[in-house]
Amino acid sequence: MRMRLSAYSFDGAASPFSRLVLALAAAASSGGIVAYAGSKFDNTAEQTQVAQKKKMVVLGTGWAGTAFLKNLDYSLYDVKVISPRNYFTFTPLLPSVTCGTVEPRSIVEPIRKIIGKNKLLFNWFFILLSQKGEEIDYWEADCYKINTVGKKVLCRSKIGTNLDGTGEFVVDYDYLVIAVGAQVNTFNTPGVMEHCHFLKEIEDARRIRRSVIDCFEKASLPYLDEEERKKNLHFVIVGGGPTGVEFAAELHDFVAEDLTKLYPAIQDLVKISVIQSGEHILTMFDQRIAEFAEAKFQRDGIDVRTGYRVVKISDNSITMKCKSTGETSEPYGMAVWSAGVGTRPVIVDVMKQIGQENRRVLTTDEWLRVCGCDGIYAIGDCATISQRKVMEDISAIFKFADKDNSGTLTVKEIQDIFEDLCIRYPQLELYLKSKHMSDIADLIRDAKGGDVEKGSMQLDIDELKIALAHVDSQVKSLPATAQVAAQQGQYLAQCFNSMRDCEEHPTGPLRLRDSGRHRFRPFQYLLVHVIFTWFI
Repeated sequence: MRMRLSAYSFDGAASPFSRLVLALAAAASSGGIVAYAGSKFDNTAEQTQVAQKKKMVVLGTGWAGTAFLKNLDYSLYDVKVISPRNYFTFTPLLPSVTCGTVEPRSIVEPIRKIIGKNKLLFNWFFILLSQKGEEIDYWEADCYKINTVGKKVLCRSKIGTNLDGTGEFVVDYDYLVIAVGAQVNTFNTPGVMEHCHFLKEIEDARRIRRSVIDCFEKASLPYLDEEERKKNLHFVIVGGGPTGVEFAAELHDFVAEDLTKLYPAIQDLVKISVIQSGEHILTMFDQRIAEFAEAKFQRDGIDVRTGYRVVKISDNSITMKCKSTGETSEPYGMAVWSAGVGTRPVIVDVMKQIGQENRRVLTTDEWLRVCGCDGIYAIGDCATISQRKVMEDISAIFKFADKDNSGTLTVKEIQDIFEDLCIRYPQLELYLKSKHMSDIADLIRDAKGGDVEKGSMQLDIDELKIALAHVDSQVKSLPATAQVAAQQGQYLAQCFNSMRDCEEHPTGPLRLRDSGRHRFRPFQYLLVHVIFTWFI
């Protein structure tokens, strides 16, 4: 049976995109054909709706900012995007660009193209529908100051000037999403800025590639002795984090598979060194991953030096210090610095305004709201989440669970709020898994000696404190990776998209000190997450 719809009635206040979705949904459910007449709607209502939108400013076009923009419903807010970089870079592939495995143009996407379209996937028909989204503004400029009280963002453009010759302008906001990332952290080590390469931008990758080739060409010159050739072919990577380790692996493959064929006479003189101040590389990941990477590097002939701290770099030598052996210097041909991230000046200024001066990045709560600020959110490498501790709220937890005010808790009373506790305090579930416990009853039984029947178990507040005393040991800072930033951007966009609905129908955990629920579930990082899916 086929049904034809010659007209369809919509609310005039709805967005054009929403009306299109409704029309297509109606057609899909009935197998019919839709004649969409968008020209009959009243533009006055839409103009009024635009004027009532909250002003949202997004700073940054990296992983966090771009993930946020890709998932945000632009029809709900008046969005302005400000960033000195008018494209998104797929940074995990930057090491591949340094060695020519991937072309630079393959890992960049213009930000105007990203924000100019919304994509809707109809799984039923396996159709990908592209529809032009709500118009939003992008301005290529740096944000050099944020007025957290007056809710203003002060910006400066490097590509153009205004009448006073400064290129500065001010943008008001109701909501501010800070996703400016981080800058290189040299730890004030002498010589780093002058003699080292970095690997954060496309331009960095291009410079490194040219430098690698130059080192091989220098080493091939006829008037050099063997020691000078070895010096030119010694490639040093300072920092054993994800960037440094990935670049070392890419460089090894580039040398072994390509450059040895072009420079066979000097292939045995090549040396790659990774210098790490910690006891292992990849310390932000599981120790098994670090041990696997170290073993692989050893098999490949990559020199991994753990426990060494670089204290000085000159134009031809690098000086490092080890607690056990003292200070030593080695010649090198090229050095890449990837020893951590530093704080951007605009973030330092914000931290001074709100009293977070003793921190490296902005501190947010579990909903990514900057602590001590109204309407400001921070995501990505410029922020860290301050997870609420169980022991800080132990009295409130006990009082909330003790429904009959008996002064003791039964297993059932605790289990009734266990799911909400795990949402509010994810470290609780992690701790149970680390101890191979199935539920909180096992934790309580263990705290009471292990020989108590489940049905008869009761505990007072002191016993609850003992049972949960070590739960907060599972609270750890999230690594500064693309996966974390992308998930935070996606999560925050979904919160903004559902903000109105969640005011009336909150989806978060129960409030321990007040009635009702939190509006949203707190952000929780998913270990299994494919970052390529949202990039497509």
